[in-house]
Amino acid sequence: MKKLLRNRESLLVMIIAIMIAGFATRAPGFAAPGNLANIFNDTSILIILALGQMTVILTKSIDLSVAANLAFTGMAVAMTNAAYPDVPLALLIVMAIGIGAFLGAINGYLIWALQIPPIVVTLGTLTIYRGMAFVLSGGGWVNAHQMTQSFLNAPRLPVLGLPILSWVAIIIVVGAWFVMTRLPFGRAAYASGGNPTAAVYAGIDTGKTRFFAFMLSGALAGLCGYLWVSRYAVAYVDVAIGFELDTVAACVIGGISIAGGVGSVAGALLGALFLGIIKNALPVIGISPFAQMAISGVVIVLAVVFNARAERKVGRIILRDRAAPEVSP
Repeated sequence: MKKLLRNRESLLVMIIAIMIAGFATRAPGFAAPGNLANIFNDTSILIILALGQMTVILTKSIDLSVAANLAFTGMAVAMTNAAYPDVPLALLIVMAIGIGAFLGAINGYLIWALQIPPIVVTLGTLTIYRGMAFVLSGGGWVNAHQMTQSFLNAPRLPVLGLPILSWVAIIIVVGAWFVMTRLPFGRAAYASGGNPTAAVYAGIDTGKTRFFAFMLSGALAGLCGYLWVSRYAVAYVDVAIGFELDTVAACVIGGISIAGGVGSVAGALLGALFLGIIKNALPVIGISPFAQMAISGVVIVLAVVFNARAERKVGRIILRDRAAPEVSP
């Protein structure tokens, strides 16, 4: 049992199960499979963005521009669809991913080539990308009646009982697991954040690794730009405002260390699901929006404290092991 509790992912699964059971006592039907599938679908965009954020955080960086990237990309593809309804949906999706990757690459290049701290760069591009969305749209909205039905309905189409949006999130989760555990880029990302000096001696270009991490995060944000505007059938400048903090919170709750080099795809997935369940359950049981914000903040702080204590314990064990030979007879 102690070993189970020491595993962050297993502990999160237990907490989520307890939360679902607890909320079900206040809201009958909350634990029904159909409702849980709806919660997963509602959380799919957060899951995708959190996986991109996880990749960046693992390299000892942070991307505060993901939501602004989403807003600009969503506005761009929505306006393109409204102006040129004959453009194939597949091309619009490729366009969204390409624009997002380009915006992410700008972040990565500034951090890699100019050695500017990631938080400074992405805080600046957060404002720039939101401003670009405003300039592009002139402050206007793109509404459902201006978009084509194929553009709007694609993420909602059911396949094997789940909407395509949910399947996209599942595919991204599997792809992220493969990249982070089976490809050289994944190992380089962990090494760049865990011990940058050792990574350089091992022949890893930490700057280039961060660059590709930001580009990947941007590409996923671009994909989410299309998914967001098609799912909610509207594009405007303030789309997903503040959502970048949710992605960071999901990563922290899932055990991804802000110091870099520690975390897993499963942790990011469970952290996003944890937030998704809270956001769906609290309004149902009558918790006010202000209390919801306070509860979410408390959860994030507790997760940070938990991570910090776990890392200190690991440090103490290492020191004890090194000191042991010196006191032996």
